[in-house]
Amino acid sequence: MPGRMPKNAGNRWLTRAQKQNFWRSLIAVLAGNAIYFGVERYLPLRAQHQLYQIDWGLAVDFWICLVCYGIVRLIR
Repeated sequence: MPGRMPKNAGNRWLTRAQKQNFWRSLIAVLAGNAIYFGVERYLPLRAQHQLYQIDWGLAVDFWICLVCYGIVRLIR
């Protein structure tokens, strides 16, 4: 029918937004983990991550990554 949008017209926009969000998230996680592992030895023992355990170190790492994501969103 004339005047109808092609089936994949909306998908192009979604994939572009998804790609942008993926790259923002990847940058935030890489930067956050780099910061965390750079300062981990200076943190209190409870804030240091122990391998294969769910602990406060994971929470600290998560919050650093979350802050980095917010900074990336502000910049771009």
